Amino acid sequence: MWTSPEQEKFRHRVREFAESEIAPFAAWMDRRQEFRMELVGKLNEFGLLGMQVDKAYGGTFTDTLTYIIAVEEISRVCGSTGILVAAHNSLGTYPIYRFGTEEQKRKYLPDITSGGKLAAFGLSEPDAGSDAGGTRTFAAKSGDGYIVNGTKCWITNGSICKTLIFTARTSKERGVKGISSFIIDHNTTGFSVGKKENKLGVRGSDTRFLHFEDMYVPQSDRLGDEGQGFKQFMITLDGGRVSIGAMALGIAQGAYDIASKYAVKRKQFNKPISEFQGVAFKLADMATQLQAARHLVYHAAVLKDQPGIRFTKEAAMAKLYASEIASNITYTAIGILGAEGYTEKYPVERMYRDAKICEIGEGTSEIQRLVISRILIEETNEALKQTGNF
Repeated sequence: MWTSPEQEKFRHRVREFAESEIAPFAAWMDRRQEFRMELVGKLNEFGLLGMQVDKAYGGTFTDTLTYIIAVEEISRVCGSTGILVAAHNSLGTYPIYRFGTEEQKRKYLPDITSGGKLAAFGLSEPDAGSDAGGTRTFAAKSGDGYIVNGTKCWITNGSICKTLIFTARTSKERGVKGISSFIIDHNTTGFSVGKKENKLGVRGSDTRFLHFEDMYVPQSDRLGDEGQGFKQFMITLDGGRVSIGAMALGIAQGAYDIASKYAVKRKQFNKPISEFQGVAFKLADMATQLQAARHLVYHAAVLKDQPGIRFTKEAAMAKLYASEIASNITYTAIGILGAEGYTEKYPVERMYRDAKICEIGEGTSEIQRLVISRILIEETNEALKQTGNF
């Protein structure tokens, strides 16, 4: 058992909150392709916007597993809200808390941890997706700051954030070591919000292009030293992948809960369809996949909090497996519900669409396999050095 009694009590509280405050608007947000902004205030009141930040900066700091439980339970009823909470905490606030100066923390964190405002994370570009080192946004040194020009895309919370962290190249000659990171306020001159994406799933989540045109950023808003941006964002993505694993887990759990209840209640040939082996075995496979994914995600979350422990491989494994079983479980849930599952009467069709992004965002499944395999090869080579034999 990974969780403590206190964490299970917290899960119960978040589930009640999600079912009463978020679930009634999940379909509305999906249809409208719009996030219901009053929910941000409710998430803030519950303390869900500062879970990766210490109380000294307005946060409600918790261990990573407790935070992951919150993402899981919210995603169980609404993927759009789940990804908002995950992106805000893991990507938007965490880098400032982890890498920022004391001045930066006090300047930016209170608004986005307890002030009811949102944060966003700008890494992807039109020509830099899986190849994040291909960043072309450029920050040219100018006096005591930088002039930034470029474009970011696929940015969650793009038009509704108050604070944005982004990468930009500060050198043309140094590869990934020439990439730095910066913090800006949404009303910075030269910053503008571009096209909103019309997506398959998580349609309530605000996903945008962002543009920088001769945007001045003072040196005091550079996050860490020049050339550290790529490294910072890769460290950030390790934690972010655990949260996306939790999002996938929550979506899958929500679909399983609906399918299992439907199978018990739905009768054909004078008995519940759950008693037919074809359905019963599907439920067994779904439950097994959920259990395995939960172990992977929770294990990675616990490792993240261990000082000096590298959890990159475990984070990638958790995201890879949880996202792929989420697609499978939501697909199977539709099949169990049959024609009903293909309609908006039940949310499994929305969950099916929402789950797919978990295989793409914060590193595709292919990138996760690349990360995992590279580390496995490193570990094998190290073992051979130690033993000298197979």
